[in-house]
Amino acid sequence: MPQREFTPREYAVVQENGHAEGSTSTDVSLESTDGDVPFRFTFQAVRPGLFRTTFSSKTHPLPPHPSTPRPASNLDGLNTSSKSSGRLKTINVGGVTATVDWSGPPLVSLQLDGQPAPIHRDLDFRSYVADSTGIAHYTRYKRDTLHVGLGEKAAPMNLSNRNFIISATDCFGYDIYRTDPLYKHIPLLINATPDGCVGIFSTSHSRGTYSVGSEIDGLWGHFKVYRQDYGGLEEYLMVGKTIQDVVRIYADLVGYPLLVPRWAFGYIAGGMKYSMLDEPRASDALMDFAAKLKKHDIPCSAFQMSSGYTVAETEPKTRNVFTWNRHRFPDPEGFVAKYHEEGIRIIANVKPYILANHPEYSKLVSSGALFTDPKTKKTGVARLWSAGGGESGEGGHIDFTSDAGFKWWYEGVKALRKCGIEGIWNDNNEYTIPDDGWQCALDGRSSEVGDEVGLWGRSLHTELMGKSSYDALVDLEPDVRPFVLTRSATAGTMRYAASSWAGDNVTSWDGMKGANSLSLNAGISLIQCYGHDIGGFEGPQPSPELLLRWVQLGIYSQRFAINCFKTDENDNTIGGVIEPWMYPEITPLIRDVIKRRYELIPYLYSLMLESHLTALAPQRWIGWGYESDPEVWTPEVMAGETQYWLGDTIMVGGVYEPGNTIARMYLPENEHGYLNLSAPHQHLEGGRWVEIDSQWKESIPLLARVGGGIAIGKDLQTRSPGDHRFPSPNAVEDDYRAVEIFPATGNAKFSYSWHEDDGIAAKPEITTFTLRYSSTDDGISVAFERSGKFVPAWKELDIILPVGEKRPVLQAGMGCTKKADSRGRTVFAFVF
Repeated sequence: MPQREFTPREYAVVQENGHAEGSTSTDVSLESTDGDVPFRFTFQAVRPGLFRTTFSSKTHPLPPHPSTPRPASNLDGLNTSSKSSGRLKTINVGGVTATVDWSGPPLVSLQLDGQPAPIHRDLDFRSYVADSTGIAHYTRYKRDTLHVGLGEKAAPMNLSNRNFIISATDCFGYDIYRTDPLYKHIPLLINATPDGCVGIFSTSHSRGTYSVGSEIDGLWGHFKVYRQDYGGLEEYLMVGKTIQDVVRIYADLVGYPLLVPRWAFGYIAGGMKYSMLDEPRASDALMDFAAKLKKHDIPCSAFQMSSGYTVAETEPKTRNVFTWNRHRFPDPEGFVAKYHEEGIRIIANVKPYILANHPEYSKLVSSGALFTDPKTKKTGVARLWSAGGGESGEGGHIDFTSDAGFKWWYEGVKALRKCGIEGIWNDNNEYTIPDDGWQCALDGRSSEVGDEVGLWGRSLHTELMGKSSYDALVDLEPDVRPFVLTRSATAGTMRYAASSWAGDNVTSWDGMKGANSLSLNAGISLIQCYGHDIGGFEGPQPSPELLLRWVQLGIYSQRFAINCFKTDENDNTIGGVIEPWMYPEITPLIRDVIKRRYELIPYLYSLMLESHLTALAPQRWIGWGYESDPEVWTPEVMAGETQYWLGDTIMVGGVYEPGNTIARMYLPENEHGYLNLSAPHQHLEGGRWVEIDSQWKESIPLLARVGGGIAIGKDLQTRSPGDHRFPSPNAVEDDYRAVEIFPATGNAKFSYSWHEDDGIAAKPEITTFTLRYSSTDDGISVAFERSGKFVPAWKELDIILPVGEKRPVLQAGMGCTKKADSRGRTVFAFVF
């Protein structure tokens, strides 16, 4: 976009109802008096730690469909005060002092009580700027600090000193360290420092850029700038002591992560090849895949069925969403039912566009379900992916602001659900429309600001596509939580989609390492049921070592899926697949790792319930909760590439080079230290760097925080307690529970809590279980309590001690029953 900046410099207080704004108000409302068009600037204290600013005019209207509704102001019970002096207003709200200075362009600064300097401040003389059809917002840049968020951006985790495109695209085979943009459009940036954190969030769906200290100018110094291509600015400022404080405020604004059905935490299989086969038929090939799972004793909970099931049977063999290839799938309902008998759910791929040869293309054109090109006054035509890798055809995207398009999609999703398909996979939904001038239908919406897709935003349709899929599932089964998987996302999309992933990654050691950074920024941006295509979606097949390392790492994330499309220059329509048994020499090791994944489901599922309740991300930066440790603020730790927390007990590391067996990890300062979960199972003190031996056929580096706990279940596929719709011999009752605990060597007391529910209900009863344990030289005393109405299937609780721990477990002073364990650990049965 051409740079045409205009910075209004003269402002006056807006007169409301004939009266100037009161000096005791916590709001500021100004209007510029220079320039051809007056700009309105507002500042409002909304809630504790949350402030709203706007900068707009008739030529630069506020976002017509913001990604979050405007919240009601609620400062009840807070100690608030304000003071005006000339062109300066100071507002004290809930431990934060906000200052608005309009002696020139408005300058907002925010300061936490007890801190010597502001945590946030606009850039002098160039704060709020009209720039061509859009705006720019300049703020001061704090060097050598941590910047995170923006949904999903190339590694490393720290976004400092970098420039980003705020948009989304179909970046098949992207470079995880260089490609920008990726798949998400979430203009949320958080600056974290040891002294506090501030988040800035724009509600616009417009394309833009974010320069996070990457632009340096001798006149302006070090700054950040958010540039928005269209419209005026609506931003929320969020202030807290920690990243989690800011994330919680953000969740209160845009919505908390959705409940995810428990079955979605098992192994999710996939691969484009299977649904693309004509001989053998795709349905037969998929049944053969299920048989091989059984043969190799590998549990599997769901299968991502790629769009090959929609490919036309005759030329041109293009993908036609909401149709079935009846050669590949002669009996769709029967096929889905057979997969249910195997204990495997189907997640079906759907794409929000139709090619010109789609059987309902003419109907959708005539009903106004697609965008309009104002140059031709006809349906906008774009090049769209059609068949194999790199192949395309002409067609159009669904305009989800049209009643016809939204309803057509809604009915299509309903039909899939009636067929038995439980998960909807919203794919290719980045809306890479070629022209900002294309027009939206805007049925039922105000069009006072115009109807061009540039202002309303391409990603608005990503959000509405999520809503249409979600609504269809909810309307059919209101008591069952829906599962929508989405590749692209906005802040608003995640109110409808329960899960996402990092898209079409590449098989490489760097791809495995950089994925950690993407996960951490996604979680901070409230995309918290997130993962990656294990082994890589595109590129060469992984070596046995890389595949095993990636599976070992992948089980310690919220979403564990193996799905790929290994393109072949000789046949770009089918592609290769990654299968757990593709290397017989490591198949038993792969099986054992996947079985460990199933053991971990109670721990992982509890973390996702906590995410739903509190917005706390399951995967966390290693400095999360350890902000007082100065080492976590060093560049190597802030990069976030090589290690992370999974919950507050497991520290996950990795080995990211072939042939390497040593991982370097930082252990944040804590009182009791850490235990190595692999041989030699040593105790390690916090506050230092360590080297962990990690043989590739044994484990990646895994440490447990002393004093933590891990709830575990069976190493088999279990059925959710509330979900008995699809009985299968491959899914057993979830009637076993144990807690792995990590007691201190000396006298100490700890507690570990986890959450459970029925795994499927839209509005479940959630029960919290708490295990309290204390250690002395003579033994480890345990006590147990529960809070909540949900009653699980398990009736006993095992306590599992670390390898080498010889002390007995005591209940009310009496010894518990000792049991055997195949991993060299001592297990005690706890009776309650």
